[in-house]
Amino acid sequence: MTALVILALVALFIGLRLFSVLGERTGHEQTPLVKAPEAEPRVEQQPDPAASAGSAALDEGDMAYVPLAGPGVRALLAADPGFDVARFIEGAKGAYRMILERFWQGDLEAVRAFLDDNVHDAFASAVEARKAQGLTLDNRLIHIDQAIIVAASLDRSIAEVAVRFKADIAAVTRDGEGNVVAGSMDDAVQTRDRWTFRRDIASADPNWILVETDEEA
Repeated sequence: MTALVILALVALFIGLRLFSVLGERTGHEQTPLVKAPEAEPRVEQQPDPAASAGSAALDEGDMAYVPLAGPGVRALLAADPGFDVARFIEGAKGAYRMILERFWQGDLEAVRAFLDDNVHDAFASAVEARKAQGLTLDNRLIHIDQAIIVAASLDRSIAEVAVRFKADIAAVTRDGEGNVVAGSMDDAVQTRDRWTFRRDIASADPNWILVETDEEA
């Protein structure tokens, strides 16, 4: 009986020694394939479906759309898989520059296909009034500081997206002899415009049409 107790104590001693050795980390162990859970699990934010299409961060300066426009943007993304927020913003900036420059030059025919009838007529009236007074515009779009979607909606297949542009524009008005009667090329003025674009997403035509322009204070 005494011998059995002694053997048991020896076995226990050997087991404790093995545990102490195997339990130590030597620095040469391989990383386990399955990691143990952390003491305080982190909650990772799931990506917004719109993020893959160029949606944006928390700072409005880097955002593609304001939060209030989010539901409309997501509805558009769901209805039209080909819609890309970042690409739309870049296209809107290009349209903003092109349409403004053609309006300043009085050459609306070059952008007629991108203008709704009402917008075209309003622009054409302004151009004619300018010509009647013998005035010309020598404006320059210096820089577009921001282009952000502020509203979006989808009615069946008709999508409308409103974009706020903040831009620096040097505006000069000249008379028939080329004399400056208003403005200065040395002082750019920051403007805030809200332009609304429309497109039938069921159509094969990829172009968005400018249907409304407003100035924001």
